[in-house]
Amino acid sequence: MAQPIVAAVQMTSVADVAANLATTRRLLAQTKDGGACLAVLPENFCFMGRNEAERRGIVERDGDGPVQQAVAAMAREFGLWIVAGTQPIAVDGDTRPANACIVYDAAGKRAARYDKIHLFDVDLPGGREGYRESANAVPGAKLVTVDTPAGRLGLTVCYDLRFPELFRRLVSEGAEIFSVPSAFTGPTGRAHWEVLLRARATENLSFVIAAAQSGIHDSDRETYGDSLVVDYWGRVLARKPRGSGVVLAELDREGQRATRASFPALSHRVMS
Repeated sequence: MAQPIVAAVQMTSVADVAANLATTRRLLAQTKDGGACLAVLPENFCFMGRNEAERRGIVERDGDGPVQQAVAAMAREFGLWIVAGTQPIAVDGDTRPANACIVYDAAGKRAARYDKIHLFDVDLPGGREGYRESANAVPGAKLVTVDTPAGRLGLTVCYDLRFPELFRRLVSEGAEIFSVPSAFTGPTGRAHWEVLLRARATENLSFVIAAAQSGIHDSDRETYGDSLVVDYWGRVLARKPRGSGVVLAELDREGQRATRASFPALSHRVMS
């Protein structure tokens, strides 16, 4: 039986939605040419602006807007499941949008939506960088899994990676794969990115598809890059350290099932 091929798409998004969507389409074409059935875009794939006022200018209503329409059309065109990183989606009763990850099936229909739960409110060691994501985004509250041609997918975003209990709960809901669209900072990426991804894969005997922003953006912010696909044993199957591009990997689903059966750590849990 043929094993599914998946892709992590790496971008250096800018403060221009049309330019980012053109880059997205070009990279998704490469993904389809590589035989993938599922592609994950990075966090903020459609816009990395210079300030929050610019970002608020591209907020869309749920289910309608140029970015949502464009990604749905790309999914139809390429016959590809797309995990559309994140984009700002309006929330009724709040001036702040959600940082929403929308999944489209190969017919361009919306299959799932996950709003980022853990928001990045931190000051990095050394005092050079600080972030208050909650000032400009509404946190999500619901876990989301969705059945895809590559397996049952648990949806997460960026800072969620630091909360293993979220991943455990997704596994309890049947997740076999995790998507982690991200815009990790340079300092935290260098310190923790790979080790956290491999830990979430290993402890849950699950695949991880981590699609990253990479490079210097219009705001002069640096994102780390290093998009990865990691297998259920913590092995890195594919990676792209820097720049825009696509990484492809075949998922050994039979190997995962056999390992989960012979090494049943997930069934040995005594705490929830």
